[in-house]
Amino acid sequence: MNAAVLTGVIFFALTGVVFVTGADFSFLRTALIVAGFAAMGVILCSALFGFNPGIIFIAAMLVFCAGYILYDTSNVLHHYQIGQHVAASLALFASVILMFWYVLQLLMSLNRR
Repeated sequence: MNAAVLTGVIFFALTGVVFVTGADFSFLRTALIVAGFAAMGVILCSALFGFNPGIIFIAAMLVFCAGYILYDTSNVLHHYQIGQHVAASLALFASVILMFWYVLQLLMSLNRR
């Protein structure tokens, strides 16, 4: 339950930033693509060589997810058409679920210590 509440708080805070500022965060696209490929590389190396990426990787992925929530919410506000509500909700859902996964991973790794 704590992971869900924490994810919700983070999501609503980031969404609030987009709605209050009205900023277009589409400039994050290139950085998010590069960070996504880097994360996939670390995950692939972790699977192939059997190491645990650790808490620093989890923190980096949470920042990555926050960037995607800002980017996707800004796209919903500025770029999606009226009839594209399914695509917009799917993009936001994927970002929130990814963030939930890494919040859950962070809380579980903190409980092990």
